[in-house]
Amino acid sequence: MANTKFRELYNARSAKAKARVEARVRKALGEMPVQEFQQARQLSLAQLANMLEVKPATIFKLERRTDMYIHTLRGYIETMGGNLDIVARFPEGEVKIQQFSNST
Repeated sequence: MANTKFRELYNARSAKAKARVEARVRKALGEMPVQEFQQARQLSLAQLANMLEVKPATIFKLERRTDMYIHTLRGYIETMGGNLDIVARFPEGEVKIQQFSNST
């Protein structure tokens, strides 16, 4: 029943208000701190550590670093099934940085 009430409230909003909410949700889903990747992929710390063949404490430290190497971050993301792209955003548009792409 709680879903029905929420749905009624949501449906009562204007199209403009709904669009603002949806834009905020997309933005929130598109911007995520590294330490939330594992949770979003529904992996435990132990599972991820096992996949990377390191101790869970290593993963914990890695996720909280602010100066991580690109190859370390790439390995972390690829272990979870993702790909890492580095993009520079300018007022004129975006540029994908190729220098850090895998060269295998």
